[in-house]
Amino acid sequence: MKKVALDAVDIRILSAVQQHGQISKNRLAELVNLSPTPCWLRLTKLKNSGLITGYRGQVAIDRVLDLTKVFLTISLNAHKKSDFDRFEKRIQSIDEIVECCATGGGCDYVLKVITTSLSDFQALIEQLLDEEIGIDRYYIYVVTKEVKSTSLTLSQLMEIKSRTNV
Repeated sequence: MKKVALDAVDIRILSAVQQHGQISKNRLAELVNLSPTPCWLRLTKLKNSGLITGYRGQVAIDRVLDLTKVFLTISLNAHKKSDFDRFEKRIQSIDEIVECCATGGGCDYVLKVITTSLSDFQALIEQLLDEEIGIDRYYIYVVTKEVKSTSLTLSQLMEIKSRTNV
């Protein structure tokens, strides 16, 4: 995939959007130290280039419901493209699976699953096994405490990259 060249102002705009979501033109301009119209034009350009894929609010669902979070590693019993495609297509349709990454090494996939109880998680696993989507073995890791959950902003990543390229 072709990488997009960004200057310091673009990075400040994207970082502000990551941190604040949808904000007014004037507030964004103030945060990135640019006048409103050029700032808004740059934001529009960044949106049109596909760099901003959406806006969302982070809701503390665990303050409303008790949740069970489980990390799950899965190895498939066959490794043809069609096996991976079948598995991934099915995983895409399950709301409780909030993250799924294909991995190299000891397993084929790592998933993050959130359900309202451990028994709901077990029912989901049993359903997946019954569907015969190619699961050979799986291991579960029940989350007992969330120690850290953040994401890096673009400005943080660029700073890290500049330190390692010195």
